[in-house]
Amino acid sequence: MEYRRLGRLGHASSVLIYGAAALSAVDQDTADRSVQEALDAGINHLDVAASYGDAEVRLGPWIPRIRKDIFLATKTEDRDHEGAWASINRSLERLQTDHVDLIQLHAIGDLGELDRALGRGGAIEAAVRAKEEGLVGDIGITGHGEHAAETHLEALRRFPFATVLTPLNPVLWRDGVFRANYQGLVEEVRRQDAGLMIIKTASRRNWPDGAAHTYSTWYEPFGDAERICATVSWVLGHDEITGLATSGDVRLLGMIVAAERDRMDPADADVLLERDDEYSSPFLHMTI
Repeated sequence: MEYRRLGRLGHASSVLIYGAAALSAVDQDTADRSVQEALDAGINHLDVAASYGDAEVRLGPWIPRIRKDIFLATKTEDRDHEGAWASINRSLERLQTDHVDLIQLHAIGDLGELDRALGRGGAIEAAVRAKEEGLVGDIGITGHGEHAAETHLEALRRFPFATVLTPLNPVLWRDGVFRANYQGLVEEVRRQDAGLMIIKTASRRNWPDGAAHTYSTWYEPFGDAERICATVSWVLGHDEITGLATSGDVRLLGMIVAAERDRMDPADADVLLERDDEYSSPFLHMTI
């Protein structure tokens, strides 16, 4: 497993970040096997959220045992101070710890959401309070959607977030507007020495209308080792990225771990993925 510096936080994070959304609707035995698989692979950065169903509860029994060995991040989707403060404290209780390394303002993908979270009485005030009281190490921001990169750039202009979690994959990169916005975000991330983490690496497209959802992800992911290897290899070929979150289904973890270990040339990965005529943005018809 490769490790990269998480911006000015200085943590040597595994380039695969355990996406605990995969634990949102599984039983404890399944969660235990998945967490152990991640730890055995060398993953030392766990990412969860208050809104991920039972995920914090499933992680909770692990945290007292592994707390000193991992970087622990969670998220609040509340936009006001009171709601976010309650969310942060509830997360600590569920995770069975007195602090997390990172609290992230979650699912901020447009300027309206950003205004709500950073405005007077907004969630940012609860996050700052939590940092001042030692409940969180630092503050990050996350978001989905085609406007995520430009929104996160504006967020960095307004507040010194320590990390950004934003979407990127080869098909998104092919969109000139999305690519330009992402590149602008990268410039500011580098200027502030923030950590840049990626979501939607293994996304293939929206679920087709009427199609059975064979994975627990809200988008249809790639489900074969070759194309997962291609997407992971392509994303990790970007040296500005500190890591990528694994997909929200426990069954995909093994292929993603293997992809990180046995990477292909990013250019070859891009060529391989171009052969898929149905590869498209998951944000065309967002369902969440």
